[in-house]
Amino acid sequence: MAKTLRVGMIGYRFMGKAHSNGWRQAPHFFPLQANVELHTICGRDPAAVESARAQLGWQHTSTDWRAVVNSPDIDIVDVNTPNDSHAEIAIAAAQAGKHVLCEKPLAMNVAECKEMLAVAKKAKIVHMVCHNYRRIPAIAHAKKMIEEGALGEIYHYYARYAQDWIVDPNFPLVWRLQKGVSGSGTHGDINAHIIDLARYLVGEFKEVCGLMHTFIKERPIMDQSGKGDGLGAKAARKMGKVTVDDASMFIGRFSNGALANLEATRFALGRKNHIELEINGSKGSLHFDFEDMNRLKFFDNTDPNDRQGFRDILVTQPGAHPYFGQWWPPGHIIGYEHTFVHTIADFVNACVAGKAVQPTFEDGMKNQRVLEAAEESAKKRQWVKV
Repeated sequence: MAKTLRVGMIGYRFMGKAHSNGWRQAPHFFPLQANVELHTICGRDPAAVESARAQLGWQHTSTDWRAVVNSPDIDIVDVNTPNDSHAEIAIAAAQAGKHVLCEKPLAMNVAECKEMLAVAKKAKIVHMVCHNYRRIPAIAHAKKMIEEGALGEIYHYYARYAQDWIVDPNFPLVWRLQKGVSGSGTHGDINAHIIDLARYLVGEFKEVCGLMHTFIKERPIMDQSGKGDGLGAKAARKMGKVTVDDASMFIGRFSNGALANLEATRFALGRKNHIELEINGSKGSLHFDFEDMNRLKFFDNTDPNDRQGFRDILVTQPGAHPYFGQWWPPGHIIGYEHTFVHTIADFVNACVAGKAVQPTFEDGMKNQRVLEAAEESAKKRQWVKV
């Protein structure tokens, strides 16, 4: 009889919805080595968390995360809270012997990441950072092609992550715009994703030179009526100081000699969740656009001169492309939510096997080192080694 893993999820809003869908769907589409039970969803607002429980399919609610992580009924703790509580919750969960899935960025700083990793290793639990974009089939296929040598020696990694949801100066001062809660702004929120993809696809960073900027210095303090939060928050009349970056960019060098150029901004009008990557090598290039996430563009310099050009690889072939064998026939595309299903399927099977699953807390720590080096560089206006 298959083992049952009972999940306690801390946090229930945007990422809570995405993770809940992943927990529900993974057993229906992937050959999991255990049953999954959506046991307890946790949040500070009793009415809101009960509403989330009913909507998202959880059995129980709690307003005390400590009770959840210490409960003998819980095997896995999924952390979806604002960044300032990641470390405290994840460390307590690991010490209680629970496997931990934690949203990115892993923590507020490298010191917290180190402590989280040390505790997780000591407890011998499975630990994972939820960088879901690694599990887009096109990205996973790009990784395979690079490892097989399709691009040859890597020269360039270019990435841009662009949004526009805070361009309006009247948008309120949500937690993502407060350094004490978020650690950083655009830098840790979305630059973290393309840093992680850089490390996944190309390698470790050696040094960086960064620039960070805040376009709107003050914003209305968020309405405390409880009717708004996060991306859909409502503003009050009183103003407060924005203490994080609105845009962040850096150039850098990888340890293998490749060059990096990364840009992240929340001030790109018309860009809702635009992620673009290009990797150039001695034999070819790859290009990916998240808004067309089922395609990967590949230029092969070994093609005859009369038929060279970027070709489309439709990454939907079951058996040939990562993860797609569990979904639909060729050409029947998948979307954003499926990346969380893939993440949770891999995580559950790793928990059963007691084996590491990428990206681990160590990856989260290495990502944080790059984030901090770029931020230090922006402050000092000089190159900084990672």
